[in-house]
Amino acid sequence: MSTNRIGAGTLLREVVRLLRPFWPLVAFATAVGILGGLATAWLLATINAGLHEGEATWSLLARFAGLCVLSVGGTAIAGIGNSIVGQRIIASLRKDISARILRAPIATLETHRSWRLMSVLTGDVDTVSAFTFSFSGYAIALAVTVGSFVYLLTLSPAVFLVALVSLAAGIVINTISRRGWIRDYEGVREAQDSLHKQYRAITDGAKELKISRPRRSRVHGLLLSGAADRIAALKSRAMRLFWLADAGGTAVFFVAIGLLLAGRSRLGIDASVISGAVIVLLYVKGPVEQIATALPLFDQARISFARIAALSAELGQHEPNIPIAAAERAPPPIRSIELRGVSYAFPRTDGIAPFALGPVDLTIHGGELLFIVGENGCGKTTLIKLLLGLYVPQQGSLLLDGEPVGPERRDDYRQLFTTIFSDYYLFDDLAYGALPDEAQPHLERLGIAHRVRLEGERFTTTDLSTGQRKRLALVQAYLEHRPVIVTDEWAADQDPEFRRVFYEELLPELKAQGKTLVAISHDDRYFHVADRVIRMASGRIVEDRPTRRPTLVSGGRP
Repeated sequence: MSTNRIGAGTLLREVVRLLRPFWPLVAFATAVGILGGLATAWLLATINAGLHEGEATWSLLARFAGLCVLSVGGTAIAGIGNSIVGQRIIASLRKDISARILRAPIATLETHRSWRLMSVLTGDVDTVSAFTFSFSGYAIALAVTVGSFVYLLTLSPAVFLVALVSLAAGIVINTISRRGWIRDYEGVREAQDSLHKQYRAITDGAKELKISRPRRSRVHGLLLSGAADRIAALKSRAMRLFWLADAGGTAVFFVAIGLLLAGRSRLGIDASVISGAVIVLLYVKGPVEQIATALPLFDQARISFARIAALSAELGQHEPNIPIAAAERAPPPIRSIELRGVSYAFPRTDGIAPFALGPVDLTIHGGELLFIVGENGCGKTTLIKLLLGLYVPQQGSLLLDGEPVGPERRDDYRQLFTTIFSDYYLFDDLAYGALPDEAQPHLERLGIAHRVRLEGERFTTTDLSTGQRKRLALVQAYLEHRPVIVTDEWAADQDPEFRRVFYEELLPELKAQGKTLVAISHDDRYFHVADRVIRMASGRIVEDRPTRRPTLVSGGRP
């Protein structure tokens, strides 16, 4: 993901889209903040006037008190309002990106690495969040600066001109420095992707790294440390540029004050005007520095937002009719699922010829127990993903009960299935109604009742052995009550007894309940359990043989 692919127009549209629901509160809070900032500048003028009046009048004191209330109140209201909006925008960003991920085609998600997605969801969103938290302060600082310079203009055009030239010089210094630190921050963001990748390596690969000292040394000493050191070096150089620019801007301000003091007589400026100007310049130095300090944060937020926008654009081509929140309906029984002339090829990567499946013709009847077998890499999992509607056939069609499954029906079609992939994710809760009494017999049957139980809608633990986790996943499959169950090498991590139970007891029992069962398997000693066994090689079905006559559910056909 490169920020260079996202133009200013796209970024502006994304910002407008995010701000649209909150613009009344943003406008109100920012306006109040600007009013408070202008009140602060007016307060400086009031203080300067009071210093040169002989006796403080009631009107002066009343104006002073009113401006104090307006300045403090405006700052507080703006800070609270923009902080609320900022956090709502961040929450909206997080929900929007998550929804886009959920709606994106599986093939698109598989081209992204999970650590890159997490880098955007955590690092980039948090960077934008940090900037929005301080936005009101920057708006107030800008208002104070503008108001202070307007006051300098009313004091003396000559004083205003000197101050304006000093401000322009500071802006030039910051602009030149900013070009350098923007390049550094873009490099930082690229390096953060590598850092997140290595974070995943040291957590997900902890066992392997314990075993392999050379691998451990490479991951930590070269890859992770290299990314961390690069981030530190780039950030140090960026901040060095910033602080040099900040020092240059401060020096310009002090030079301006020195010029006013030295040239007061030649310019014919009254001492009260000079003192007022010096007070204003010394005060406004703080807001100007605050605005200058915001520039690196703004650039980091802009780079992060560009990456968020890039990810949103890449995930923008979502599947139709993918509701995020929907009531669960009991899926109807099926008569048949058919792949008719289906082909699917992965995109070419690094000049390597892509794997291609098909053309494939396959019909699965309702209530059938089907085994899919073949060597590793022959296309079994790709075939399963096509059957599940996770991959869209590039040629041919997917049919349910003789009717094509189009884009609008695809998500409804997927609700027919319960799956346990070889790389499955085990959720610790249930998204559907199931009572502890219903789960308990299954937990006992699969030998994990002593380790885990269902409390409410959540299992007490998923911290189990690999085989036990797969058994818990099978319990969840039971509790979903869907007509088709698909498993990918479920028995591979089971001991011999539970492997036997799976093939000789559980699968026949599920079949007797009318379930349609599709299992990827290498256990040839249990092939006789299946109604049919299909063998795959090089992306094609090379054998499709019945082992016995299937017992079909009502409405099924041989």
